[in-house]
Amino acid sequence: MSDYVGDLMASVKAKNPAEPEFHQAVLEVAESLALVLDKHPEYRKAKVLERIIEPERVIMFRVPWMDDQGNVHVNRGFRIEMNSAIGPYKGGLRFHPSVNLGILKFLAFEQVFKNSLTTLPMGGGKGGSDFDPKGKSDEEVMRFCQSFMTELCRHIGPNSDVPAGDIGVGGREIGFMFGQYKKIKNEFTGVLTGKGLNWGGSLIRPEATGYGAVYFAANMLGTRNESLDGKVCLVSGSGNVAQYTTEKVLDLGGKCVTFSDSGGFIHDPDGVDRDKLAFVMDLKNVRRGRIKEYTEKYPNATYTAVDPSLDHNPLWDIKADCAFPSATQNEINGKDAENLLKNGVYVVSEGANMPSTPDAVDKYIDAKILYGPGKAANAGGVAVSGLEMSQNSMRYSWSREEVDNKLRDIMKNIHDACVGAADKYGTPGNYVNGANIAGFLKVADAMMDQGVV
Repeated sequence: MSDYVGDLMASVKAKNPAEPEFHQAVLEVAESLALVLDKHPEYRKAKVLERIIEPERVIMFRVPWMDDQGNVHVNRGFRIEMNSAIGPYKGGLRFHPSVNLGILKFLAFEQVFKNSLTTLPMGGGKGGSDFDPKGKSDEEVMRFCQSFMTELCRHIGPNSDVPAGDIGVGGREIGFMFGQYKKIKNEFTGVLTGKGLNWGGSLIRPEATGYGAVYFAANMLGTRNESLDGKVCLVSGSGNVAQYTTEKVLDLGGKCVTFSDSGGFIHDPDGVDRDKLAFVMDLKNVRRGRIKEYTEKYPNATYTAVDPSLDHNPLWDIKADCAFPSATQNEINGKDAENLLKNGVYVVSEGANMPSTPDAVDKYIDAKILYGPGKAANAGGVAVSGLEMSQNSMRYSWSREEVDNKLRDIMKNIHDACVGAADKYGTPGNYVNGANIAGFLKVADAMMDQGVV
C-alpha cells in the first residue's frame, strides 16, 4: 500500500468509525487510483478523491408507521447524496434490517463510479431504511412507504435526486412511494425509476441488472473467443437480479443450476429451464415463499439449509464454469473463491454490489480469471433507470427491443472502457482497476471543471 493510500485510509477510518463496508469500498478504489494519481498530481492537489469520499449530503430521518393491529413502529430512513458532478443523484432505495449508515455510504460511493461508467448523465446516491417488508401485508408496506416518502419528498426531484429500487424495494414499493410523492407535490414527474409500465416505467427495467451482468460476462468471454453457450452457471439469490440473470443465460445457451435465499440454496443439476424459472418467479414475486419449496416441486433438486457454523457457503463449492453472485455484499469469502476456482469456475460477473470480499477478489486476480466487479457488471440496472429518466423527460416510451439493444450496447461500452483503462495504466485484463479508473476519470474531470464546491 502506498503512503498516499495508507494516509487516506487512516483518515477515512478515523472520520467514519464502525463502517467496515465503506472502508472496504474506498480502499479498493484508492488502490486502483494510486496508478492514476501518480500520473496526474493535479487530481491529488485538488483532493478530488477525498471530495468524492465525503458525501455532499447525508439525510437521516425517522419513519413512524402503524401495523394492521394498530401498533406503532418507528424505523430509520436515509438518503446519501454522494456526488452530483455529472448529473442528478441516482441510486436505489434498500429496505432491509441490515441497512445502516455505513452500508448505504458504501453503496452510494460505488454508485458514483458505476453511474459514470454508463456514460449517462447521472451522479451517485443511495438510500433506504432498516424496515423489513418480509412478512408484512400490502397495507402495512403501503403505510410504511407513504410515511417514508412524506419526508423523503423534501429532498428529491427529477432534476436533483432520482431514487430507484434495490433489495426489498420492487414495483409494489415504488408504486406506493410514487403515489405519495404525487399527492404531496401535486406533480407527475420522473422522480422515481422502476415505475409500472402504465405510468412512466420503462420496458426491460426489471430485467436490466440481471441481463446486464450476463451481457458483461459474454463480453469478457468474447476476449477469449468464447461464448456462454453450454456453460454451467452458479447463481446466488432468487430475487429480481437472480431471476433475470437466469433468463438471459438461458437465452444465450447456458445452464443455471442454483438459487438461494436467506434460508439456504437449491441445486438442480438438470438446470433451471423456462418452466422452472416461471415457478421461481411466481414463488418469489407473487407468493413471497421460500426457495426450499423448489425441491417439493422438482424432486431431482436438493436443498441445503444455511449453516452458520461453516466458514464457507457450499453453493460456491459446485462444479461450474461461471458464477453470478446476485444476493448481497460480501457473500463470497476467500474460502469460497478457492472453492470456485477448484471447481473450474473461470468467469465471475457480479450482479450484487460488492459480493466478494477483498480476499476473494485477490484470488480471482491472482488466478487471472475473467472477473467483472459489481460497479461494472451490474451497471445495467442503473443504465436502464437512466433510459427511463430520458423517456420520462420526453414523455415517450421505447420498445422492448430498443431498450434491450441500448442496454447491450451500454454493457459493451462499459466492458471496453474497463479494458481500455486497465491497458492504459499498465494492468491489462484487470477489470477492477479498469472499472475504478474509467469511472473516476469522468467524475474527476467534471469536478476539476466545476471548481472547489
